[in-house]
Amino acid sequence: MKIGNVTVNGFAALAPMAGVADMAMREICEKYGAAYSVGELTSAKAITLGDKKSPEFLSRGNLACFGNQLFGCEPEIMAKAAKVAESFAPDFIDINMGCPAPKVANNGGGSSLMKDPKLACEIVKAVVNSVKVPVTVKIRAGWDENSLNAVELAKICEANGASAITVHGRTRAQMYAPPVNLDIIKEVKKAVNIAVIGNGDITDGPSAAYMYEYTGCDFVMVGRAANGTPWVFDKINAYLKNGEILEDPPLEKRLEILMEQLSLMQKYKSERTVLLEARKHAAWYMKGVRNAAALRKMCGEINSFSDIALICEKALAEGEDM
Repeated sequence: MKIGNVTVNGFAALAPMAGVADMAMREICEKYGAAYSVGELTSAKAITLGDKKSPEFLSRGNLACFGNQLFGCEPEIMAKAAKVAESFAPDFIDINMGCPAPKVANNGGGSSLMKDPKLACEIVKAVVNSVKVPVTVKIRAGWDENSLNAVELAKICEANGASAITVHGRTRAQMYAPPVNLDIIKEVKKAVNIAVIGNGDITDGPSAAYMYEYTGCDFVMVGRAANGTPWVFDKINAYLKNGEILEDPPLEKRLEILMEQLSLMQKYKSERTVLLEARKHAAWYMKGVRNAAALRKMCGEINSFSDIALICEKALAEGEDM
């Protein structure tokens, strides 16, 4: 797939999940087959005001292919923030027009831009004109079922210089509830000549293959299915390359990967932050373990690295569900 002048090899990318897909997760997912990743949602206004946390979101580290994602509703500020983001050497800059979170959408950013195509147009144009790297846009099917305007928005983005469009096949009203509307992704693909990335409910090789086949999209993006299972990308790659269905790694290996991810987190965050965030990440890794509910409860009470070691020890003693 081509994003402007950037060639992306592979089949699936890691979605920019705010508060989840941090540098450590991006690195671990790339190791296990993600073709590229997009940084966590970053406020354009915060960037222009010199927010100290923004560089953490914008840094590409040692990632092979990476994009920064910005949100906001003021074209001039989005353009200024994009120039700052570009200084962190991303391969591309992504404009978020899909985030459903109230704190984003209720302030004019994210998916609320789908209600204002004229403003969306101005934002894309301003960002494209401010940077030299390709600009991509992430949208949803629409604001709600009565305003499925992804095709209109995609055409606007293309006309104003966007190099690719990612379409999450749900409305803002749906949030993350099923079903995913694959038809809207298919319609977007037919309507534009730039790359279209399909997003929504891709959990393994067969679901990725179906997204490709049904919609004709150029690439797919994986979000929540990578939580606690970063090897999902290896599974997708194997299936799409040769139809091979890979099993999940054995429990011992999965727990090793958990510890590897937490170790990476320590490179970028304070010990206290790592331990707090380890609660959700460790809980996700308990999927498929006997008595997972009890183990997840323990994960929610992590206060030290010895707690994590104890959870892993108990998980191994419990063994895998048959």
